[in-house]
Amino acid sequence: MTERPPPTNPKPTNRGVSPLIVTAFVALIALICGLLLNSLLQLEALGQQLHIVLEHHNRKIDLITQTQVAAHIRTDSLFRMVLTDDPFERDAHYLEFNHAGFLVMQGRNALRELGLTPVEQRNFDAQTELVRQIQTVQEHLIDLLYADRTAEARRVLAREAIPLQETFNLQLADMRNAYQHANLAAQDAAKKTYQRAYFLTVVFGVAAIVLATLIAWHTIRKINLKSHQLRRQMVELEQSRAALREEATHDPLTGLANRRLFYDRLQRAIRHAARYGGKVGILYVDLDRFKDINDRHGHHVGDAVLMEVSQRLLDCVRESDSVARLGGDEFVVLLEGVQGSQDCIAAAYKIEQSLANTTRFGDLRLEIDASIGQSLYPDDGSDEDALIRAADAAMYRVKSGCESERQGCLPF
Repeated sequence: MTERPPPTNPKPTNRGVSPLIVTAFVALIALICGLLLNSLLQLEALGQQLHIVLEHHNRKIDLITQTQVAAHIRTDSLFRMVLTDDPFERDAHYLEFNHAGFLVMQGRNALRELGLTPVEQRNFDAQTELVRQIQTVQEHLIDLLYADRTAEARRVLAREAIPLQETFNLQLADMRNAYQHANLAAQDAAKKTYQRAYFLTVVFGVAAIVLATLIAWHTIRKINLKSHQLRRQMVELEQSRAALREEATHDPLTGLANRRLFYDRLQRAIRHAARYGGKVGILYVDLDRFKDINDRHGHHVGDAVLMEVSQRLLDCVRESDSVARLGGDEFVVLLEGVQGSQDCIAAAYKIEQSLANTTRFGDLRLEIDASIGQSLYPDDGSDEDALIRAADAAMYRVKSGCESERQGCLPF
């Protein structure tokens, strides 16, 4: 049986997006756009209604209340002027009377500037005429008082001034009630707008979710054939990222070795010392009052302090030594090839003297202090964890002791 040769022009596989998916996506976008447009329109209407309630009507109510209170004060001052016989007390009430009149006019002018409907304008004009009558009567009453015609002034107060003022107060109360009713009407309109927007948003949202679900189901069916390859690529990518993370061996802020790299170097130093009979020193450096610097001056200053400390630590050690940041304000120094604890004491003293110098950070002058603990291999431990713990414990003993004699108290 002869094998059939492969076709020279095989039919290409259709890799394009099906018209059904395109149509579904267009419909989904249209639904989302409709939902967004409807929400914006409804929210704009709701915002206008709330603006009317919260800004316009409430402002008018406040102005009417201010005017009414000022009118009461004006009438009360006038009443007290009539009752008193002391000219100085009468002058004080007269000043209060004038100030209250200024507040009445100020409130009415502000109310007019907010804008009035035709009905409100007619009421306002009628009230303006009443205000003129009140002013005329009150000025006449004051003239009577200063002419020492107190009895006649009291008759004018009882028969003309007080009734006119009561009429004015009733008009203000009617205006305030009208605006309160308008507030309630605007709130009802806002509630209806909210309910309508909520209903349409739910309908459009459900439709968009259903259509999106159908599109997702159809799309998942189309990509199942390649999902295995995609998963394998994702696994390889994750492995590459894990490898990169493993290679990150330095602290991102200070550039010093991080905990992982420091432990590596310490293990190698211990193995070398164990083989050739040497010693390895550890200095555990913890900054004093670093939290106060962060809290008082901000984390940017704290970061600058950490970077400055890192540089000073590097300047204080030999090229063969290692400096690492374990985290926060904790540093550790690896001293290789030391003869004994005296070498560690000398290095600690040098570091403390370097850190004690006042440092400027912009306009700030900060004093950097540190508590330094030491440990020595093999005297204080045979592995890296034991050495770190010993140095850490020594550091805490230094921190709890007299600060001015810390390094003088060495060995720890």
